[in-house]
Amino acid sequence: MLVKWIRCTVVDRRGFERGQRKWAGLPGEPGFRAQGGGWSQRRESVAHIFSFWESRAFYDSFMARSHDRLAAAQSGTFKDGQVRLFEHRFDVKVGFEPKFTEADVVRVAHCRVHEDRVEHFVHMQEKVWNPAMAGSPGMLRGSFGEAAGNEFLVLSMWNSTAEHGKYRAERVERLALRAQIEADVAAIAGDVVNLEPSWTVVQ
Repeated sequence: MLVKWIRCTVVDRRGFERGQRKWAGLPGEPGFRAQGGGWSQRRESVAHIFSFWESRAFYDSFMARSHDRLAAAQSGTFKDGQVRLFEHRFDVKVGFEPKFTEADVVRVAHCRVHEDRVEHFVHMQEKVWNPAMAGSPGMLRGSFGEAAGNEFLVLSMWNSTAEHGKYRAERVERLALRAQIEADVAAIAGDVVNLEPSWTVVQ
């Protein structure tokens, strides 16, 4: 499965949200699974969109055929658009499905990992981070994805900001030490996204 992450700075919020509704045309596109997103908790003008496709081939076909028509409605409403694609490597919690139901927030973590530490980083994700997140009340589902250049994306969906906040306060620092994250990671960027239910599109 392919995971697409879009991050942009919105300059016309009303126009952007109006254009976001045009993506309701995605169902029926071959290989499309789901799309959702919302606003950054840290910077109110920043929007994040996450979409899921069966494969890179289906996604490339969509980009060549239908994407520009659907995207036209949002032209001029945002700047600094960044798009990254990741191959889903494994679930953060068993049985991942690309759906946004019951989720209130998404935590996104984008990591660039030192080349000689990739194997250790992936192992720690499986053995340290995943069990901790999966066992946390309020954590619903998640995806661990990989891209070329030793880049990784960890998406986790939570039923509330409060539950995610408790996990961060109680466990993250201790887990980071155990996983030796400072030795593995060259750069990390993250955000917490308040999901907008009206942006969710499912196949």
